[in-house]
Amino acid sequence: MTDAYADTFLSIDLSTGSSSTLAVSDTLKQHFIGGKGFGAKLLADGLSPDTDPLGPENMLMFMTGPLTGTSAPAMRGCVVTKSPLTHLFLDSYFGGSFAPEIKYAGYDGIIITGRADKPVYVWIDDEKVEIRDAAHLWGLDILETNRSIKAELNDETIKIANIGPAGENRVLFALIACEFNRQAGRAGAGAVMGAKNLKAVAVRGTRLVKVYDPHRFKQACEKALEELTASPDVQTLKQGGTAASVEFASETGLLPCRNYQFGTFDKAAALGDQGQQKHLWLGTNACMGCPIGCAKIGAVRTGKFKGMVTDIVEYESAALMGSNLGISDIRAVAHLVKLCDLLGLDAMSSGSLISFAMEACEKGLVSPPPGIDLTFGNVAAAEHVIRAMAFQKPGLGEMLAKGVRAAAEEIGGSASDLALHTKGLETPGWGPRGVSGMGLAYMTADRGGCHQRGFTVPYELAGEWDGKKIDPLSSEGKADMVVTLQNYSAGTDTLVKCDFGSFGISAHTYADLLSAATGTGFSADIFNQVGERIWNLTRQFNLNQGMDPASDTLPRRFAQEPLPDGPARGHKISENDMAMMRQAYYKTRGWDSTGKPTSKTLKRLGIAS
Repeated sequence: MTDAYADTFLSIDLSTGSSSTLAVSDTLKQHFIGGKGFGAKLLADGLSPDTDPLGPENMLMFMTGPLTGTSAPAMRGCVVTKSPLTHLFLDSYFGGSFAPEIKYAGYDGIIITGRADKPVYVWIDDEKVEIRDAAHLWGLDILETNRSIKAELNDETIKIANIGPAGENRVLFALIACEFNRQAGRAGAGAVMGAKNLKAVAVRGTRLVKVYDPHRFKQACEKALEELTASPDVQTLKQGGTAASVEFASETGLLPCRNYQFGTFDKAAALGDQGQQKHLWLGTNACMGCPIGCAKIGAVRTGKFKGMVTDIVEYESAALMGSNLGISDIRAVAHLVKLCDLLGLDAMSSGSLISFAMEACEKGLVSPPPGIDLTFGNVAAAEHVIRAMAFQKPGLGEMLAKGVRAAAEEIGGSASDLALHTKGLETPGWGPRGVSGMGLAYMTADRGGCHQRGFTVPYELAGEWDGKKIDPLSSEGKADMVVTLQNYSAGTDTLVKCDFGSFGISAHTYADLLSAATGTGFSADIFNQVGERIWNLTRQFNLNQGMDPASDTLPRRFAQEPLPDGPARGHKISENDMAMMRQAYYKTRGWDSTGKPTSKTLKRLGIAS
């Protein structure tokens, strides 16, 4: 019987210029399902502890899930590799249409190793695979590259993942654009691609993705749509996208302002959905097959950047490139974010690094570039730093291109006090001092500080988790919540689902979709079970790569500087708070007191070495 798997990986070795197909084993599907699970298992098995993230041995993988390319709502793809920014496990997710095209070409994933002698791009046309010269593309921005390849192949419908100058220059937080405005953004997968001399991967597929039980699958899809329609959170996303969270975050004291010195911003409304509706949006957009439509399309209609076409400025970008830099003009923020996109930089890390540089200049720790007034609120200065980082310009640009952890170490002195990161990954746009559980999620996330590995904010601010009252400022009762959310997130990321779809779609419905698509019966608890297995596997991988468990901590600012404003004014997450949450978390996970999974836990999960 046919099911939704292609049962094939495409393996490409850029060093030899060869390609081959690999069978996807039943055991891999049973224990890891797809997406993050496939990537985590392949990376753990394929990399030795001393692998250089920018070396030819590192694996760069584009993974799909069993529901990718079907009519199941809100499915995506992921990039998996060893991060050059953190030297840890990295999975970075993207929407749009690139992942479905991989399935249409007949593959569950693409595995790329080696390094080409010169710039190349890969052209995948169903079973036909070519490695083509990309010298004429080197130096082009994201959009220019996309257009050039489509013109060269004479097909506007092909789907492309590519890097910009930042990836070519191996900026450690360079992204991969999987069609424009859909990025695998965090922790430097674009630098891995650039180090392989790989400018782009272009895919055209002509095959249908079939499911095992079409009638049951249709029913499950209809149920998923009903759940999405009934969800208030999804309706909010339909109307204002993630930008609707900007004012909420400021009102609750969670919005970064001036390098997280503050948690509120008096001009938050100008950066949120109201400001964006006024100055940017003209219509709604959606990823392929998604009924939510949280994205927007529009153009700047007035001011200096008039005429610039733009998508929605997502919450994280509005926070880290807006309020965190003291910039309230959404038109300017849209310009800065699009510049990051074109050059191939993660806007989240870029905003964090610019704010770090601004505060470091303010405190006299570094000197600004000649002729640049590197102060909060200065749009021109922010633009200068973005270009300097993307092109690794000597001085500040070259230093910041290494990430905030390395930049602070290079500056020395008290600079590390201003560096907002966990394990080298710059802190996201949700301040944890008002929601301690979010702090624990940052501390323990498998790719470094990340809000998508257990988003506790709605539960903590509502004051309830699993039928029990919780205090958002307390360190008690947070471990079980974080572990449960992390497991479920990792489990459903095997599908590969959109986080916003999961705001409405239940675990039971996801299990029905998976069962009908594959012909294997799954219960709703499968995602917690597989998620726990994956979480322990990535923890083992990180430890094997040299991660010190003592790095399960928060930046100094959150631990030693009380929040000066907002509802949680005066609160911090102290060293004692972190120690208490950390030990409770380790115990809940079945790890020893140093943060290492016990042999009993690994054996129970079937991943003992």
